[in-house]
Amino acid sequence: MAASPSASALRRAGNEEFRRGQYGPAAALYTRALEAAGEAAAEERSVLLANRAACHLKEGACRLCVADCSGALDLVPFGIKPLLRRAAAYEALERYQLAYVDYKTVLQVDCSIQAAHDGVNRMTKALLEKDGVNWRQKLPPIPTVPVSAQTRWSIPSAGAPGANTPPATAPQGGPDQTAAGTERARTLKEEGNELVKKGNHKKAVEKYSESLKLNQECATYTNRALCYLTLKQYKEAAQDCTEALRLDPKNVKALYRRAQALKELKDYKSSIADIKSLLKTEPKNTAALRLLQELNRA
Repeated sequence: MAASPSASALRRAGNEEFRRGQYGPAAALYTRALEAAGEAAAEERSVLLANRAACHLKEGACRLCVADCSGALDLVPFGIKPLLRRAAAYEALERYQLAYVDYKTVLQVDCSIQAAHDGVNRMTKALLEKDGVNWRQKLPPIPTVPVSAQTRWSIPSAGAPGANTPPATAPQGGPDQTAAGTERARTLKEEGNELVKKGNHKKAVEKYSESLKLNQECATYTNRALCYLTLKQYKEAAQDCTEALRLDPKNVKALYRRAQALKELKDYKSSIADIKSLLKTEPKNTAALRLLQELNRA
C-alpha cells in the first residue's frame, strides 16, 4: 500500500495549484498538509495556515482568512505574512480599526514593508471619515512587538531559511505573490471610488470590474452595485449584491442595495425579505425602515 503524501509534499502541491490560480484546490491541499503535519513544529503549521489564508483572501472568504491568520499567529506570534493577510481581510470586511492595528504591528516588526505603510494611510483616512478627529481614542490596543521578534523577522530571505522567510518549496508565484495583485486591486477600487465622487459611474464600473478580476472583495461588489443602481442596471446591481453576500452573508450595504434593485425589478417579496434580514443586524437602520414602508405600500 502506497504511503500517504507527506505534509511537505502536500504543501508543494498546494503552492503549485496556487500559482495556477486554483485557490480552492490549493486550500484543500494545505488542509490535507495540516492533517498530515499533526503535531509537527509550530513553524510548519503556521506557514500552512498562512498559505491557506492567502487562498481564502483570493476567493474573498475574508472571515476564513482571519481565522487562519489568527491560528498562524497563535503558533508563531508576529508573523508578517499572516498579519498582512489578516489586515487585508479586516479591511475588506470594513473592520478598519482591527486592520489598522495589524498594519501598525507589521511596521513594528519591519518598518520597511510598503504595503503596511499604505495600509496605515488608508485606514487612517477611513477611520477619520468614520469616527471623526478622535478616531484614535476608539482603537483597540496595539501590541508591543518584543525585540526578539523584530530581529527574528529581519533575516534576509537569501540567508538561512527560517519558518518566516518564503518556504523553499514556494518559489516565485506562490501565496507571497498575491500581495502585488491585491495591492493593484485596491488601487483600482480606490480609483473607482474617486470616479463615483465625481459622478462618473460608468467609468467607475470599469475600474471596479478590473479590480474584481484581481481580487474578489465584498466592498468592491457593493460599490459596483451602487453604480449599477445609479445607471438603472438593476439586474446587474442585484447580481453584484448576491456575490457580495456570498462573501459576507450579513453585509448591510449588499442587503440594502439588493433590496433597492429588487424593488425596481418589482420583486417586492424578495426585496422585503432582504430588508428584514438587514433589520435583524441593524434594527434601527432608518434607510432600511423607510424602504420597508415604501415596499409595504407597493
